[in-house]
Amino acid sequence: MIKNFLIINCTGKNRLIGLKINDNFFIKELQSKIENKDALVGNILRFIKKHNAVIDEKFSVIVNIGPGSFSAIRTSLSIAKGIKIAQGSTIYGYQDSDLAKFDLKNIEFLIKKNLLENKLIKPLYIS
Repeated sequence: MIKNFLIINCTGKNRLIGLKINDNFFIKELQSKIENKDALVGNILRFIKKHNAVIDEKFSVIVNIGPGSFSAIRTSLSIAKGIKIAQGSTIYGYQDSDLAKFDLKNIEFLIKKNLLENKLIKPLYIS
């Protein structure tokens, strides 16, 4: 069961991130056009730090996987994958059409109805 999570929605008009920690839910609206991935990473890091979130293997990252901008989806998935590699968190994806409104009630509905995908692309990293 997903308890604490970060949710990233950067594919449509509304660019939002949400954070659920210990039954508290926080939302941050991002600027309408994120021109580079560093701005998104910085916003997420500041948001997590502001709310004292502990990112570990029990933490989940939920990402909007489309439809939407290829660059935004790729950037969001890259950030989620980075968190997974660094902290061991689990990544889930959801379709934009499955989330009626970006709020805790609807996100928990996604989780309870198993509308999240855990079988995302698993790239091979060569060093």
